[in-house]
Amino acid sequence: MAKCIMIQGTMSNVGKSAIAAGLCRVFKQDGYKVAPFKSQNMALNSFITQNGLEMGRAQVMQAEAAGIEPEVSMNPILLKPTNDTGSQVIINGKPIGVMSAVEYYRHKRDYIPYILEAYRELEKKYDVIVIEGAGSPAEINLKKDDIVNMGMAELVDAPVIQEFPICLECEFIEYQDGKYGCGVIGKVVNVTADEKVMTDGRIDMSKVNAIAFDPYTHGYYRVTERVGEAFQDGLKLKK
Repeated sequence: MAKCIMIQGTMSNVGKSAIAAGLCRVFKQDGYKVAPFKSQNMALNSFITQNGLEMGRAQVMQAEAAGIEPEVSMNPILLKPTNDTGSQVIINGKPIGVMSAVEYYRHKRDYIPYILEAYRELEKKYDVIVIEGAGSPAEINLKKDDIVNMGMAELVDAPVIQEFPICLECEFIEYQDGKYGCGVIGKVVNVTADEKVMTDGRIDMSKVNAIAFDPYTHGYYRVTERVGEAFQDGLKLKK
């Protein structure tokens, strides 16, 4: 049975899709067969698979990061807004009709069997499944009968990453795809941090509990204790 991990966020457009894609790439590089999954996606634009079925573009991007072909089981429910209060509902890549928000939420738990069927299909083929939530699990109006955040986590017993103590907002500059691998160059334009990782108004790395990746041994190491002063300790050795 595949292992799973879930990413949830504080609201829409905070980077859940990008983090999920990054995890897909990391697991792939570590030698695992990994697939993305999002039970319910809302997006006006969709991707058409090789067999003519519709799915969310975010899971297509994540599948590419995982080095696999996208399939609708990665996104069994897609909602394509038609107006302010309604959406076209697509189940397993095929439209079943247009519903108002009230009508959809009244019936959405009826779609749980489709979600679990899609998830179990991926479970048979992959070692790891990276699950992405939607919006925020703290949205009280959506919490009842939830099928995409904590409700989804409970369905498959998924551990959830709900927050990051430090967030970097970056501006994309260049994508590089060369002989020795690919990379993205960006510029940090904003940094936000939780108060619990601050000391005297500055980020204290000893409180962040960050990890570092060693590409030579494929190991992860915890970053904790401050052991020196940059641009100072080296000068002492020169004297």
